Amino acid sequence: PSRGPLPRGGAGAEARPPGPSPPLRRLLGDGRGRASALGSVFQNKLVDQCERLQLQSAAISKHMAEVLPAKSQSVLTAANGARELVIQRLMFVGKVCENEEQRLLENVHAEEERVHQSILTQQAHWTEALQKLDALRTYLVDMITNLDDQGLRAEKEIFERTEVAEGILEPQESAKLNFNQQCVQSPLLHRLWASAVLSCSQEIHIDEKTVSPHLSLSEDKKTLTFSPKKAKLDLDCPDRFDHWPNALATAAFQTGLHAWKISVEKSCAYKLGVCYGSLPRKGSGNEVRLGFNAASWVFSRYDKEFRFLHAGQPQPVELIKSPAEIGVLVDFAGGEVLFYDPDSCAILFSHRETFAAPLYPVFAVAHHSISLATPHLMRALRDPTITL
Repeated sequence: PSRGPLPRGGAGAEARPPGPSPPLRRLLGDGRGRASALGSVFQNKLVDQCERLQLQSAAISKHMAEVLPAKSQSVLTAANGARELVIQRLMFVGKVCENEEQRLLENVHAEEERVHQSILTQQAHWTEALQKLDALRTYLVDMITNLDDQGLRAEKEIFERTEVAEGILEPQESAKLNFNQQCVQSPLLHRLWASAVLSCSQEIHIDEKTVSPHLSLSEDKKTLTFSPKKAKLDLDCPDRFDHWPNALATAAFQTGLHAWKISVEKSCAYKLGVCYGSLPRKGSGNEVRLGFNAASWVFSRYDKEFRFLHAGQPQPVELIKSPAEIGVLVDFAGGEVLFYDPDSCAILFSHRETFAAPLYPVFAVAHHSISLATPHLMRALRDPTITL
């Protein structure tokens, strides 16, 4: 039942109907004498405070009785919907992947059959050619061993037969006899594969012994910050780059599949990629400059220009927007280094190469800073139960 206002001091106060609950009434009754001594103003303030507390309690009770149960039901409904959405989308992705798998396997089978058919065709052709050559050789040997006037008169026939042999060309290398790996190229599979690998990116740290004097390295060995002024470092250290603003990771890779991410949103001038440990460290020549030699493969940004660099041969990369983060993926078995934008799930650039030595993650920055991202699923790539 609703309660009336609490009694206030002054004339007619005793005639007002009772308002507060019995416990509150007793509390007010016990202190009525003291409240009269303090004055009606102070009493009214206390009553107002009690009313506010009572309203606050009522609001909390209503929240607990009505809002929280409704929220609980709403959360249950939303969670069920989210689960269903995840299941539906992954089922759809799985179905698309199954269809793509079937299509690519059919392509492989068709390419295999095509090559086998080409080989059989060539075998038949060269078998026939060998038979013709053997027959001609037998004929010529016979003519030589039984050479007489009649043989001399058959000179015309002999040369006509040898012309047939001259028309049989030497075997040549033919692309038709090779399996075409392009038959399994799939943009969908490539992007899904890269996204899956980068979701298991690794923990990478920068080797402070390699850091250029133009760079400072954070305590966690993950952030490189550029400075136009050289720091006072030990330039005699054989591992340190003494001119270009480069740095290497602490560990190299020589087998398997590896991926890491770098936050680049603060920088307008950087290079990311891999290099051989044999990359020189001293001087300003192209043999040290990332991407300008045969020992380094990097994705580069300078202002609004993006490029892939290797062996001094830049390849422009057209981008709609500048990536905030870039993933680098190295596949030794597949012979590939790939650069990926996790936000847009887009492959920025992919390069195929047969790597001849262990590879180090390599970095360069000439504006502000870049940072190695913290992986979400550390060491997943090293789990022998996971096949990527």
